[in-house]
Amino acid sequence: MTTNSELIWGASFFSGSLAQLIARFSGLPSVVLLLALGLFVGQAGLDLVQPEALGQGLEPLVGLLVSLVLFDGGLKLRLAGRELQRTVIQLVLVRGVLGLVGGAALAHELAGLGWPLAWVFGAIALATGPTVISPMVRQMRLLPGLAQVLEAEGLILEPAAAVLALLLLQLALGALPDWPAVAELLLLRLGGGALLGALTGGLLVLLLERLPADSDGLRLQLVLGVLFLLVAGTQMLLPEGGFPAAVMAGVVVGLRLEQQATQLDELIFQLAQLAITVLFPLLAADVSWGELSPLGWGGVACVLCLMLYRWLVVQVAGLGIGSLAWREKLMLSWVAPRGIVTAAVASLFALQLDAAGVSGGGSLKGLVFLTILLSVGLQGFSAPWLAQRLGLVQVEAPSEAALDAASGLTAGLEQQPGGEQIGALKAAE
Repeated sequence: MTTNSELIWGASFFSGSLAQLIARFSGLPSVVLLLALGLFVGQAGLDLVQPEALGQGLEPLVGLLVSLVLFDGGLKLRLAGRELQRTVIQLVLVRGVLGLVGGAALAHELAGLGWPLAWVFGAIALATGPTVISPMVRQMRLLPGLAQVLEAEGLILEPAAAVLALLLLQLALGALPDWPAVAELLLLRLGGGALLGALTGGLLVLLLERLPADSDGLRLQLVLGVLFLLVAGTQMLLPEGGFPAAVMAGVVVGLRLEQQATQLDELIFQLAQLAITVLFPLLAADVSWGELSPLGWGGVACVLCLMLYRWLVVQVAGLGIGSLAWREKLMLSWVAPRGIVTAAVASLFALQLDAAGVSGGGSLKGLVFLTILLSVGLQGFSAPWLAQRLGLVQVEAPSEAALDAASGLTAGLEQQPGGEQIGALKAAE
């Protein structure tokens, strides 16, 4: 067992980078490999890495790195066209209601969770995080509109799910009196976080506009400093409100500062990928088979039914949207993997339940991690194949080298006997 914190971080970085390397050369989904290597070096495998040895410092670090991923997603969230915006809004609203109810019911009936914790699971399971969605849609080259819908859904629902799950946990522990109190605090924390994020994003735009054009390094440092201070400060004022603040700050910067935001995109994207590379194996290493085995086939049935239940949710959400054909709806129905925020929230809640002497914390954590394992594994391997079969993959444009070679070949043919006929045909075209 590795207890030295430097070795734990080193093993996590190496596992993540190795998974990305294998994914690059093999074409396998990177998120699946990140998860698999995390399990292999963690408690479910060789037991070389135990994240709990990092102590309480792990939780805030995970929160800051996840906020970086969310900011990166918000920076790119430019939903052009009312039809696309309407699709995202309908999907988020319908899934927020039906997904919560359906997830709670399945967790109670099939996995055996009591109703208070079943509602908590239903809220946690709403989060389809960009930490998993973004690498997946990029690797399988999904059509831009469909990819934007999936990424926007994750960006909006992941912060909302984290806040809602925390409030429902407080309701289960008796810290909140009833559901109206949950709804009131949900609106306060989401709205307050979004407002603080918008104001901070506007301030950040003013600062970035005054920097010289050749200040990429300073621009990146300023963005990270402001972002992390925003998230940490918002978390103190509005627990779990830092995530919606990070998304909104990214959206404001991306919309108000398009040219410089484009220059920032690649830098922020690389840092976000680094965060995913280290965090996914680290949190996967925290999974043990002992937490999964008590759930039995009921837990597996719960997760599989939850994955199939999304088809019904997407059908309802797609009513009245003519731009979504059955192919797009089928793809949206299948791609809903859970990611880092889901794992982090489940681990934190299990600790809080154990500290409060409430039974069921281990079962809740086990069911959440089973959801992550099955959704990432099954959808990670099958989604690229399904996208190809449905014709929802972008066709790669020919490279400049290929175009130059083709141009040179045509010019060479024109110089051959009979080449004047080719030139005449080209002129006619």
